This record gives sequence, structure tokens and C-alpha cells, in this order.
Amino acid sequence: MQSACSVPTISDRAYQCLLKYALEPAAEAEFNAHSYGFRPGRSCHDVQQGIFNQLKANAKGIHKRILELDIEKCFDKIDHKFLMQSVQLPRAAKQGLFRAIKAGVRGEFPSSETGTPQGGVISPLLANIVLHGLENVEYELRYKVKNGGTYLDALKGFRYADDVVYILNPEDDENILRERIDQFLATRGLKVKEAKTKVIKSTDGFDYLGWNFCVKPNGKFISTPSQKSVKGIKTKVKEVMKDSRFTLEERIDKCGAVIRGWRNYHRFCDMSQHDLWSLNYWTWKFIRKQGRYDRYQTNRVLKKAFPSVKWAACRFVNVTGTKSPFDGDLAYWSKRENANYDGITAKVLKKQNHRCAHCGLMFYSGDIAELHHKDGNHANWKANNLEVLHRECHLHQTNHGRRCESEKRVNPDLVDVKLGA
Repeated sequence: MQSACSVPTISDRAYQCLLKYALEPAAEAEFNAHSYGFRPGRSCHDVQQGIFNQLKANAKGIHKRILELDIEKCFDKIDHKFLMQSVQLPRAAKQGLFRAIKAGVRGEFPSSETGTPQGGVISPLLANIVLHGLENVEYELRYKVKNGGTYLDALKGFRYADDVVYILNPEDDENILRERIDQFLATRGLKVKEAKTKVIKSTDGFDYLGWNFCVKPNGKFISTPSQKSVKGIKTKVKEVMKDSRFTLEERIDKCGAVIRGWRNYHRFCDMSQHDLWSLNYWTWKFIRKQGRYDRYQTNRVLKKAFPSVKWAACRFVNVTGTKSPFDGDLAYWSKRENANYDGITAKVLKKQNHRCAHCGLMFYSGDIAELHHKDGNHANWKANNLEVLHRECHLHQTNHGRRCESEKRVNPDLVDVKLGA
């Protein structure tokens, strides 16, 4: 049974967004380092790399177990009283938030007594606030003796929204952990879904966030796309290619976007056995059947439909500890955001110390970095002719938009377009 997804009005969404902007910085200052879902500066790949660090050969992952936890109707059953006690907002804002989570639809649905609207802008943040601490559930207070001294050994749990996995050492008691989890959730009006909660060996493998994690008998850790994810991409590509509302060329472009997105998501997996050869062959036959291209042209077109993406298994760089974009460390977050760029743009960014060559400010989350040719000649790719600017700074360059000399020779009617300084 699927939970209802309420869609707020435009004004309600705007108000929820304002509350989110007010509440998020304070909440981020308290969130656990192993909470990753719907948080700025964090992603699924942080979870993937964290699990690798716990199950790799050096960490003796072959002897560990995994507790997969599923919360029953998390967004629908959150206790409003506990939620309102947990948020840090002024009184007027709290009253507005309370009305937002209580609101129903006149004549159709009564006002809700529990839960948060899944279609709301602020709902993921509220769920994170309520579930804060579930990654450790006070079970981290385990003092162990090593080399004659005691140290605090923290339980390794990874939470992405309401999906949680715990990495258990051989000496950990899953029954005690389950008791703590049940107590933790009961105070919030939630409970565990027994049908989907289980303890498995690391060598048996488990699916999480679209990936399959497994430790081989030789102790080597491997992360691959899950069978469900592979099946989903095959279904999606076939739907796109069979969609007769678009031309064949448009379908090929759409297929390329889908494949590129899928491969980018899995670029930190071992993709050696997931080159989608069978899907590639099916698409090749489908294009040939249309009678538009011969086999040589089809081979060239197929490269557009199945763009290659470089992958490097378990090479993602995790967020450091509890760092947040709201902590004021602009240098750290600027370098981390700029890591999304590659090729010559990345090289120039590093040369400029991740600062805009025009205004001198660092590139921050949400800023768009653009490559600028100083002399306006887009055919001149010499290193001393390139610099990276903010998009806004780029638009105000005097030679921005000038056509390269090679273009002018092809079409003499082209004229330079100069923007005011």
C-alpha cells in the first residue's frame, strides 16, 4: 500500500521553503556525520564510500554482519508533539510550521494528526530532525580496551533519510541493538517494519541505494549496480526508443541522456561487468529496423545513444566528519564543489586556487564556472589564454561572445558582439 503524497499550493510551498531556510543551518550544526539523505553537500556516494571503508579487506569486512533496517510509513507516522519539541524556530514560525503539517484538504481529507506531507518542501528536513541519532542510537557508548588503555568504539550506522544500515562486528549483539532502535523509534511514533528488517553476512551481499555491496570469499569488497537498477535502466531505454511521439534522432538524444545519468550515478562502482552490451545490441537492431541508417552509420549513432563515462571503483572522497556548507569554511566547500569539473576547466581552476579570475571570489555551491578565452578567439586553447570566471563575471567581459577567427573566415558576415564593460 502506497502512502498518500500531498501536493501543497504555491503559497504553502513558498512558506515552507522560508521555514526550511531558517531551520536548516541550525539543524545542520547538530546532525550526525553518518546522516546523508537530503542534506546539502552530501550524497549517496558518501554512503557508498563509507560502507567500503567499513567492509574493505583492511577493515576485516569478511567477518562483519549487516543489519538492514526499514521504518514502517516513516513520513506518515511521525509524532507531531515530538517534532515540534525538536525544531528550533521562533514562536511565530513554529506556529506556522504546526499549521503546515496539520493541514488537510477541505472536503476531501481531514487534518492530519501524525506525519509530514511527503510532497512538502520541508518534509525531508523534518524527517532528518526526528530521526537524528538513529545512526548510533546511544549504542556507541562501548568502551573497549586496547594496548592497556580504553577508547570509545562507535557503532557504524549509515542513514539516508529513513533507510538505515548498521555494520556489526562479530562481538556486537544485534538483539540489544534492536531493543535500542525500538525504544528510539517508539518515542517518535514510529516502528520497524519486520518484513524488511534482517541481519545478513557481508559475504551474502545486500542492496542499498541502488547498489549491491558484497565481500567476496577472498575478503575483497565489491560494489556493483543492483539487479533492480540494471533492470530499470533496460526498461527505461526501451520505453524511450519505442516512444513514437518523438523522431528517431530525438529518441537517440534522450537515450543518451538516460544512459549518461545512469553511468554517472554508478561511476564509483565496479562497472567491468555492466557495460550494457545486450541493451546496446537491442538498440542497434531497433535503429537498423527503422531503415534510416546503414550499419556503419548505426554504429556511429549508437555512440551517441550510449555515451561512455569513466568509472573508478570506490574512489569517491567523503565529506570530512560533520562538516556542513553552513560552517563558514568556504575554502573547503569551494574545492569540493569544483571537483565536479574535469578536463581543462579543472586544471585552470586549480591554477587559480579555485577563485574567479575577475572578481577574486571563490566558487561556492550553486555558482557556475565558465571557461573564458581572454582574446575572444575560441580557437586559441593555449593555457595563457584561458581563465575560469563566474557566469555573471563572464557575461560582463568586453570580448565575451566574440566569434573566433576561423568562424569569420567561414562566414565573413559574422560581426563581433561586444558587451559593455
